[in-house]
Amino acid sequence: MDTPTPSPIDASPRLGIAGRMAAAFQANAITPLLALVALLLGLFAVLVTPREEEPQINVTMANVLIPFPGASAADVQALVARPAEQVLGQIAGIEHTSSVSRPGLALLTVQFSVGVPRTEALVRLYDVLNANQDWLPAGLGALAPVVKPKGIDDVPVLAVTLWSPAADGAGPTSALELERIARGIEVELKRVPGSREVQTLGGPGQAVQVELDPDRMRERGVDLMRLRETLSAANLAMPAGAVLEPREGGVAGGGSRLLTVETGEFLRSAEDVGALVVGVHAGKPVYLREVAQIREGSAQSPRQVWTTPGAAAVTTGDASAQVGAVYPAVTLTLTKKPGANAVDVAAAARARLDALRNTLVPAEVRMDITRDYGLTAGEKAAKLIQKLAFATGSVIALVGLALGRREAVIVGAAVILTLTATLFASWAWGYTLNRVSLFALIFSIGILVDDAIVVVENIHRHQQLHPGQPLLQIIPGAVDEVGGPTILATLTVIAALLPMAFVSGLMGPYMAPIPINASLGMAISLAIAFSVTPWLAARLMKQHDAHTAHATPTGLAAKLPAFFTRVLAPFLASARKRWLLAGGIAAALLLSVGLAGVQWVVLKMLPFDNKSEFQVVVEMPAGTPREDTAAALQAMGAYLAQQPEVRDLQGYAGAASPITFNGLVRQYNLRADAEQGDLQVNLVDKAHRHDQSHAIAQRLRPELERIGATWGARVQVVEVPPGPPVLSPLVAEVYGPDEAGRQQLALRLAEAFRATPDIVGVDTSVKDPSAAAPRAFLRIDRSRAESLGIPVAVIAQTVHGALSGVDAAYLHDGRSSRAVPVRLQLPLDAQVGLDTLLRLPLRAANGQLVPLSALVRVERGVIDRPLYTKDLQGVSYVIGDMAGQLDSPLYGLAAIRSRLAEAALPGTGELGEWWIRQPADPYRQYAIKWDGEWQVTYETFRDMGAAYGVGLVLIYLLVVAQFRSYVTPLVIMAPIPLTIIGVMPGHALLGAQFTATSMIGMIALAGIIVRNSILLVDFIELQVAQGMAFAEAVVQSAAVRAQPIVLTGLAAMVGAFFILDDPIFNGLAITLIFGIAVSTLLTLVVIPVLYFTVFNNRSQP
Repeated sequence: MDTPTPSPIDASPRLGIAGRMAAAFQANAITPLLALVALLLGLFAVLVTPREEEPQINVTMANVLIPFPGASAADVQALVARPAEQVLGQIAGIEHTSSVSRPGLALLTVQFSVGVPRTEALVRLYDVLNANQDWLPAGLGALAPVVKPKGIDDVPVLAVTLWSPAADGAGPTSALELERIARGIEVELKRVPGSREVQTLGGPGQAVQVELDPDRMRERGVDLMRLRETLSAANLAMPAGAVLEPREGGVAGGGSRLLTVETGEFLRSAEDVGALVVGVHAGKPVYLREVAQIREGSAQSPRQVWTTPGAAAVTTGDASAQVGAVYPAVTLTLTKKPGANAVDVAAAARARLDALRNTLVPAEVRMDITRDYGLTAGEKAAKLIQKLAFATGSVIALVGLALGRREAVIVGAAVILTLTATLFASWAWGYTLNRVSLFALIFSIGILVDDAIVVVENIHRHQQLHPGQPLLQIIPGAVDEVGGPTILATLTVIAALLPMAFVSGLMGPYMAPIPINASLGMAISLAIAFSVTPWLAARLMKQHDAHTAHATPTGLAAKLPAFFTRVLAPFLASARKRWLLAGGIAAALLLSVGLAGVQWVVLKMLPFDNKSEFQVVVEMPAGTPREDTAAALQAMGAYLAQQPEVRDLQGYAGAASPITFNGLVRQYNLRADAEQGDLQVNLVDKAHRHDQSHAIAQRLRPELERIGATWGARVQVVEVPPGPPVLSPLVAEVYGPDEAGRQQLALRLAEAFRATPDIVGVDTSVKDPSAAAPRAFLRIDRSRAESLGIPVAVIAQTVHGALSGVDAAYLHDGRSSRAVPVRLQLPLDAQVGLDTLLRLPLRAANGQLVPLSALVRVERGVIDRPLYTKDLQGVSYVIGDMAGQLDSPLYGLAAIRSRLAEAALPGTGELGEWWIRQPADPYRQYAIKWDGEWQVTYETFRDMGAAYGVGLVLIYLLVVAQFRSYVTPLVIMAPIPLTIIGVMPGHALLGAQFTATSMIGMIALAGIIVRNSILLVDFIELQVAQGMAFAEAVVQSAAVRAQPIVLTGLAAMVGAFFILDDPIFNGLAITLIFGIAVSTLLTLVVIPVLYFTVFNNRSQP
């Protein structure tokens, strides 16, 4: 078709930037090509942008482990931990350092500030450690520090549990065999592109166990040190060199050749180990098998892993897998490389696992996917993209009903191009496709469409005002008329949203995609509204007949002037009624705010999400053996397996379960003591259950705590947090002048926590003195040991080897994928009591054997309590969670404060309270620093409040620059508080909590409401400038601008409806829906009335 020729009016110097852009693009051949490029860039971004369930938060932590064998907890803290913290304090970019000092070990944790790149953080850490190696005296006995860095990419995206049910009368596959299979799978999964680390959790490990018999060792004249030396020396083969060997038969070219000589032989089997000669007794050789029981198989493992099918397990036709039964298992975990697409990595890993069935993995072994963040991320992204499409379609349909089909096509094209270009900009910015970034786009739909709606609606209105005039003449003027206020309104929305990108802490990068993506989208939508929209309007909007009656509104537009005249005229005519209106609005505002005071609206950082997993964390009394921990976990597992929503669960006793981001922050990966255990509970998909995961966890908690109490265990039901994790929802850090007082205060405070209604899962870092783990200290008689020529180190090494095992050699069998140790150790039945241990023989200098009992005396006691510090201050922790109707830690915190007086130590004065930072002088008094969700809530709402204030200042400055008045911006911004009248009752009506996402909605509403006010005030001033009476112009502003204002408001509400069902972002949706609904209606009344009140009898505002 022929390109229309623009009219000279298009280039009129009276046009502003918007009109000139419209004139330049409405008939330009480059316009459709630019639109096509935007569309293709968006499709490219959808294909290449990595998909994840949650935003990537660049938080780097590192554990620094410093062994100090034999030292007490107090010595570890004084000689190792505190000096180490001082050294680590030199590192720039550290947010906190903390330490735990246990007997024989210092564990320091370095937490870098959010946003410090991982590589840069670790370089700083290693640099400081290497530059300060002299801080540990050489003869102190402490070993070199070991650094274990941790970050978001250390959280596995895939977990696979291997197990098999009993079949055909045979028992289930052993844990050792499952571990062997898993080791083979590790290699295959490591070949998956994007995979980073593949680990096997559980499995006892393969070993040749040399189980010592002290009595037979004494009879044959051998000791443990002799056995270790003999095994090490016998397991040796090495090249010795070469000799010349004459050739037979006189071969041409030479009469000899080199013969390589090797000496020695490796141990290749348990039989080889048993056949070793370890001494001579009565003139006969003593073989190792004579003084020890030798077996090849499972090592004496301190950990145990199993799986239990639940009531909701999918039936596979194998009746041997019984609900509630316990089957040995191992779990494979896979992490991804930074920047890799979790969806692709997990899908490739699943495909690889399927290919290994019936080859590397026997048919009877099952591979249950017990975590798949790639699959959930893909499903979440697909669902949100679908919602994005539905929201876009709904907004287009809304425009079609209000303006017509052609106008709807134009607006729809503008929105689609805006979204695709925004997706590309988001990818270029470095964001992934995750729930937050996609929710940002869905929430922005209603805002992004505003510019196109305002432009199209004004072109449509100008067609009615100037029937018969060519579109190419109408469009530049129509666009220019709303161009100034549209640019200003867009900038005000950006000014309201963008400061949120600078929120600090973990919450900042978590929510940053919302202000960034929304601001990018607003800027792009403005450019498209002034370029592509005029081009489409010139070709798609129907030309009005020149014979149409001039300026004759029809339909709703014809009724609006009379309606607003009836509504506004009484207020314009009567100052008393204006005051009554102001009083009514003020009363409604106070009542709305009061809903939070009477707890009809509950304040909470973030609500719980509806996940398909939760964790049961169990802490048995100190000194509990692993077998008892496993028994307690299995008792809880039997109860959980009967619940209709439970698909399966995995138990971990003495071993850490696959960590989540929550577990990373809480250091769950270090839970490997015998008295510690976890249950990883997997629920059926939320589509197949009625209750949300939070409700299920709340329902099951009381019975789990009851079962745990029968075993003396402390039980915590830990859910995946909806946002950045914390140590616990309720945390009290106890500071004071001395350790004993801090620990006593922490125990008293824990009792106050337990006595407070709705506080559950109470625990403390202080071990109860009555339940301290017993300890037997073997005090060496140094004088007797020296007289016999037995070094103290030999005695200590003998006892350690007998109980913990000593790997004296390794097999070279040519089959095993991992080194198989030959381990010297007492058998398990001999590790009951001290009698067998004390009979262990040691060799004196004269060759005689002396029992251990002759060299030591036994002193009974308890193991030292761990000692904690945070930022070089001694501290004890009390933690808890919140249940009940309010279910918000903020209210639990308020409730526990009333019991602080009874928790204070007698005679120590008033207990201090600190909310924001640690006590400045912890030696003056005992004090509590509140942490946990309160700290995140404070930091988030503090920064969001500051962002809100900065946004308001920026909005004010923008409006001053546009209207050249200091008073007009105040009138325009006056309706911002009116949003509360809709927001708070909306939350109360739907029973929703006011959360951080609700606050984001409040900030966005400020820009949206100001946008509406600008359109009204700009029209009033335009009409007054053209000679219309002031009061008439005020009424006309509401009548003429009501349609685009209501239409853009409805568009934003429609977009918000599609996120209303999300547990986390429904606060944002409620805020937008009810806030826009109420404030839009009130703005159409309040702004005209307020503007009239302020500027009446003034010709120029």
